[in-house]
Amino acid sequence: MSMINKEVSSFSVQAYVDNSFKTVKKEDILGKWSVFFFYPADFTFVCPTELEDLANIYDKFRKAGCEIYSVSTDTHFVHKAWHDASDRIKKIRYPMLADPTHALSRDFAVLIEADGMAERGSFIVNPEGKIVSYEVSAGNVGRNADELFRKLQACQFVYEHGDEVCPAKWQPGAETLKPSLDLVGQL
Repeated sequence: MSMINKEVSSFSVQAYVDNSFKTVKKEDILGKWSVFFFYPADFTFVCPTELEDLANIYDKFRKAGCEIYSVSTDTHFVHKAWHDASDRIKKIRYPMLADPTHALSRDFAVLIEADGMAERGSFIVNPEGKIVSYEVSAGNVGRNADELFRKLQACQFVYEHGDEVCPAKWQPGAETLKPSLDLVGQL
């Protein structure tokens, strides 16, 4: 079953951000773009490389009007401990959401029930709280923050210009396509 256009369910979770604990709710994501970046667990091997990759371009996401929320099934206390212990994780300025009850992982359909951990899932959520792009990868395959940012830009462009679509490898400023009924008939 596709997650495209699924509205994120109501939630309230603890987060570690700005050296403090904070509650993040569904209301916090509405009216702006969001990326939910699920990963299996803190204190692991691939996860810090991905989270650091996102941290390195976090300002680009913020400038594009998007907040990043990293999510694992660890508690906010474990997020803080990892942040304090790892040079890579110390670079993170975006909220690290705690999902020990698995509510978010289940809602985004990335929970590995047998392990109590999440798959690697990247979800772009529009200002209405609906998923407009997502990718789920095996736990041993890291993701690319630059490609995720490119997808965010494409989703934002299509959201604002509903009659245009972005072709493969589209970058801001590049040509888009305007589907017409004439072209559809030729397929």
